[in-house]
Amino acid sequence: MSRSDSEPDLIGARRTADLLERHRVVPKKGLGQNFIVDPNTIRMILDRAGIESEDDVLEIGAGAGALTVALAARARHVTAIEIDERLAPILAEVLGVSENVDVLIDDALTVDLRPLHATRMMGNLPYSVATDVILRVLQDAPQIHDLTVMVQREVGERLTAGTGAKLYGKTCLHVRFLAVAKVVGRASARAFLPVPNVDSVLIRLERRPEPVGVGREHFLTIVQAAFSQRRKTMRNVLTTPRFDADEVAEALSAAGIELGTRPQDVDFDQFIDLARRLK
Repeated sequence: MSRSDSEPDLIGARRTADLLERHRVVPKKGLGQNFIVDPNTIRMILDRAGIESEDDVLEIGAGAGALTVALAARARHVTAIEIDERLAPILAEVLGVSENVDVLIDDALTVDLRPLHATRMMGNLPYSVATDVILRVLQDAPQIHDLTVMVQREVGERLTAGTGAKLYGKTCLHVRFLAVAKVVGRASARAFLPVPNVDSVLIRLERRPEPVGVGREHFLTIVQAAFSQRRKTMRNVLTTPRFDADEVAEALSAAGIELGTRPQDVDFDQFIDLARRLK
């Protein structure tokens, strides 16, 4: 159920442009500022996230407040983080006297996330920091059990890439170690202001228990070594001063991986098994 029976007046392109002009804010490319301005896209994000009246939500990248306003109407409480202090007056204006929203002007990559009052996370994340933000929340905010985030299409494809895909590699395997990720929606470039050069996708990540018997850092060491030379076979790329050829061959065979297999054809469970065996 939603927090209120009626939907709030969602902030569209015309009002966003007016807010930016009146507050003399020019979006910064360096911050990846492409604000969501399409009400249908905002509704889609909230619906796919399944936000309900008992939810406490962390929003990263509040921007001009379009998603924040919609979240405030559905969730019990919203903690909105925005790095650009120029946007603070805009957020104050659009949120008015909302008693269930706290706005923090801070950097999501450095602020302490553990004390924040939220169990779910949402956001429209800039290309340059999207992966770092997602991994930081998964690693440093154990109280957050799911994330629904809008990212540029290439980032989304990299985060959710499957075995054998061109973008399959360390990033998606790192995410997979911590969560199950999938694309749950899409948005055209016209849903944002300024209009970016690419379309975006909505990613949902649900936290999962870390695999038993293998530490994350050791797992990532194996994955990093494997993908350091994608064209080489697993046996060749993993044979280093740390692991000799016979040890690698034995571990690969035990994990059900043929010696001539290339890294992009080794699935997540096989990498986990391999990391357990290569100590």
